[in-house]
Amino acid sequence: MLVVVTENVPPRLRGRLAVWLLEVRSGVYVGDVSARVRDMIWDNLVEGTEDGNVVMAWSTNNDSGFEFQTLGTNRRIPVEWDGLQLVSFNPPDQKEVLEETLEGELGWF
Repeated sequence: MLVVVTENVPPRLRGRLAVWLLEVRSGVYVGDVSARVRDMIWDNLVEGTEDGNVVMAWSTNNDSGFEFQTLGTNRRIPVEWDGLQLVSFNPPDQKEVLEETLEGELGWF
């Protein structure tokens, strides 16, 4: 099983993914493909993501039962810890926090 989740990627990349995988929700693709096809899909993601971001997860024979890799800028970053792949969160951008605070206090921004 392969799952690809995209955010803010060009429509042509979304169309290309739909050739190999089923889009079950906007930007969420699933399928059952070989490792060779998975690598080919990843190569297409690397070439076409532009300013967006992508996470690709697939089932495998390890302790957690899956592996994943990411592409593009996102607050969530993969971290390996004691042989397990986990997700770490970067702190939010201070400008975003200030804007959200001001928007909540003033009702606009």
